[in-house]
Amino acid sequence: MRLSVVQMNPGHVLDQNIIQARSLIDAVCDADRPDIVALPEMWSCLGGDRAAKLAAAEALPPPAPAVPSGARRSAITGSNLPGGPIYEFLRGVARTRRIHVHGGSIGERDGDRLFNTTVVFDPDGTEIARYRKIHLFDIVTPDGTGYCESASFGAGEQVVVCEIRDSLVGLAICYDLRFPELFLALRRAGAELVFLPAAFTVQTGRDHWETLIRARAIETQCWFAAPATWGRHRDSNGEPRFTFGHSLVCDPWGQVVAKVSDGRGWATVRIDQALTAQVRRDMPILEHRKLA
Repeated sequence: MRLSVVQMNPGHVLDQNIIQARSLIDAVCDADRPDIVALPEMWSCLGGDRAAKLAAAEALPPPAPAVPSGARRSAITGSNLPGGPIYEFLRGVARTRRIHVHGGSIGERDGDRLFNTTVVFDPDGTEIARYRKIHLFDIVTPDGTGYCESASFGAGEQVVVCEIRDSLVGLAICYDLRFPELFLALRRAGAELVFLPAAFTVQTGRDHWETLIRARAIETQCWFAAPATWGRHRDSNGEPRFTFGHSLVCDPWGQVVAKVSDGRGWATVRIDQALTAQVRRDMPILEHRKLA
């Protein structure tokens, strides 16, 4: 399976972000012909105030009935009902290009609540997974800059795994990375590959981004695909904020096998399931685990 992670420099204007995403997806599909393309966290609206986030968010079509227990699919799947412009853009790319599309994350509106939500589509344009970010970024960085994601978004509650081209895939978003118990749960659910769209700050990204991804990959013996935002955007007060970029793919041995540096761009790799099987056979850490 050929996988591409796309790095964007989004702002809070939806139409401009869709144009940017379409241009990058078209370029990577023409150049590398991937089987799946993944976008970053909140690529559809990064920054701005709650009103801007609400305006760019959209209600998603209601989920289809849960699949039978034990099936190799997400417990929450969408239907083929029409959605809003972001949803239909992602679905249209999947259908037109005949690829799987991991939609990074977008603003989901559920009544008067917002969620930071991932949607995944198969090559027919059918939604096969939906994940709401569990861990919300409410911190003050070392330079005194405050972030309070919970002021705008609610927290998800469900661990989500879906199937893409005979591989089980786990879903996480950005700040989730700091909570290894989530990734252990994904591994126990059968994940071989984990998607981690992000908008890491420059400060935390420089010190922790690659280190934490490599650690989670080594702990879980999973591939990690981490598409990220890069560059400047403006917060609710109009102040500039900067995200780190450095989108990457890491193998189950913890080696970074592809990376985007600064700027917009992409990286493409082949996911080798034989390597995953070899790493897990030679060091069966899940079987050796003594504590929960």
